[in-house]
Amino acid sequence: MPRSAAAIALRIACMPSPTTEPTTTLEKRDRCADLAHRPRVLLGKMGLDGHDRGVKLIARALRDSGVHVIYSGLWQTPRSLAIAARDEDVDCIAASMMSNSHNVLVPNLVQACCDVGCGDIRINVGGIIPQEDVQGMLDAGIHRVFHTGTTMLDIVASVTESVSPYGPVQASDGPDRALARAISICCEGGEVDHPRSRPSRIIGLTGSPGAGKSTLVAAMASELHDRGSKLAVVAFDPMSPITSGALLGDRLRVDFNKVDESVFYRSLAVIGEDYRHLSDILQLIGGAGYDNVIVETVGSGQSDVAIRDHVDETVVVVVPGMGDAVQMDKAGILEIADTFVVNKADFEGEARLVRELLDIATGRPIHETVATRGKGVDELVQHLFPKID
Repeated sequence: MPRSAAAIALRIACMPSPTTEPTTTLEKRDRCADLAHRPRVLLGKMGLDGHDRGVKLIARALRDSGVHVIYSGLWQTPRSLAIAARDEDVDCIAASMMSNSHNVLVPNLVQACCDVGCGDIRINVGGIIPQEDVQGMLDAGIHRVFHTGTTMLDIVASVTESVSPYGPVQASDGPDRALARAISICCEGGEVDHPRSRPSRIIGLTGSPGAGKSTLVAAMASELHDRGSKLAVVAFDPMSPITSGALLGDRLRVDFNKVDESVFYRSLAVIGEDYRHLSDILQLIGGAGYDNVIVETVGSGQSDVAIRDHVDETVVVVVPGMGDAVQMDKAGILEIADTFVVNKADFEGEARLVRELLDIATGRPIHETVATRGKGVDELVQHLFPKID
């Protein structure tokens, strides 16, 4: 065997065998039960770093410790992270970068937070940061700098130590910061002094997991932005019944580098259909001047129907290949639909699905969309928000 081939074979033989062991050794348990409130942390990747495996591992470890983790996705700008931190009312921003741009991006993130009214939020930074640059990060206003080799428990501790009781925000921080804090206090069962008014138009969006609900919401948000209209989104994701932690990742579908502050987006965790605070949240959103709201539910099954009681119109999103005519006829979620959306309409089976829907829709509208490409979204927006030009 040639030496090069033998070397390759040796390296392969010495590689660790595939394993099904978890990538984090943290015991799954609630490490936040005694805090003033459930921690909320924003994870974001700034700059041109296109790898997110590491941050996803951190997100799971935090979730498994009882933290509510908002993941904003790749290629974030300092401003888009600052807007997310403000609207989500997080206790801590955990920003990561691998592109040797920390000396520019980190000070810009600190300034962006001040610009949008959340300069008091703690910021932790991780990534490939030379030791000689650490003091500059701290001098810029960063709380902690993490390097490779930091343990998961250290990261969890950095988030939990950022939690303090909710207090009032300053009027100078702006109306969206006040709204975000009011929602936080409301979700904790507290009383808030904030204007209240029911929004003019509230759309409930539900459907099975994998139907593309979040991508569809993102496409509608972009369309409304193009039309010069503001939108508020309340997006629910499931809460762990074991740790009460949650991964809240729906907002990463929205291009906040484009829509900027024309979309107020709040991610919340829920067990089942526990919408006990939703009516109050909607009143707070309306009181802040948002007339148009979309409420996105957790990916639902055949009997998750409670959202209907809180909205003006219920949209059920379905996709080809996720059920046959028998499934369609079962009582439950399809019965609550005021409008059907066949998303991923470029998939095989689209025509059959539409025919089956026609059999049960009894005149209710059916829209076909390909949310990833924006196809059919303008017609759907016009149908759901007819008062917007």
